[in-house]
Amino acid sequence: MEHRASGKSVLITGASRGIGAETAVQLGAEGAAVAVNFREKKRRADAVVHSIEESGGRALGVGADVTDPEAVDAMLNAVAAEFGAIDVLVLNASGGLELGADPGYAMSINRDAQVAMARAAADRMKPGSRIVFLTSHQAHFYGRKPVPVEYEPIAASKRAGEDALRDMIPELNSRGIDFVVVSGDMIEGTIVVTLLERRNPDAVAARAAHGALPTVAEFAAAVAAAVVTPIERSGHTVYVGGADYLDEFVSG
Repeated sequence: MEHRASGKSVLITGASRGIGAETAVQLGAEGAAVAVNFREKKRRADAVVHSIEESGGRALGVGADVTDPEAVDAMLNAVAAEFGAIDVLVLNASGGLELGADPGYAMSINRDAQVAMARAAADRMKPGSRIVFLTSHQAHFYGRKPVPVEYEPIAASKRAGEDALRDMIPELNSRGIDFVVVSGDMIEGTIVVTLLERRNPDAVAARAAHGALPTVAEFAAAVAAAVVTPIERSGHTVYVGGADYLDEFVSG
């Protein structure tokens, strides 16, 4: 069996559960050394690390709030010290649907923290490295198609985050670092879809009416592929699910 990610060190933010955890496990199985970032859920992160190690892979749990620059700096230093390098940064952590969250939190985590993390990681990355940003179709195509009102802060802030990261492409190119976006339809079983089902079940049903929603495993497989697949140009977008979106818009 070919291990496509062998020799790569990958840091995945928000990897204690859901898409981040599944991506970590899949990349670990493909031979990558995986740093599993978490904010509070250490036990879950430890379980992901244990799963990777049980399968013969190499993993490290690293706690850090991605909105805290000092914590991010310490995390990046710990990963570089353990693995010798950071070859790939997967920007998976996001937020904004939490009940009682500060009105500015979505922009803080989905835009400001993503840019700060990318800049800090880029300072430690060598030519040939890659940054992968995960988003949703509702955010990627924000402003071109209505989104559920409950998801509006997340869509707007993740689109702002993607735009800000794309603005970094010339700088990243000068360092030999690729930038890739992976955009997915609503992903079955994720916390975002679970929360939307509670607050606006019709919105989820409307998406499901266009076909089965991608699973966490399917989306994670696309992310894992984006870590290693050669690209023609930095800024390439990989789309997962949501054929109606892709039929309506020109790929971005």
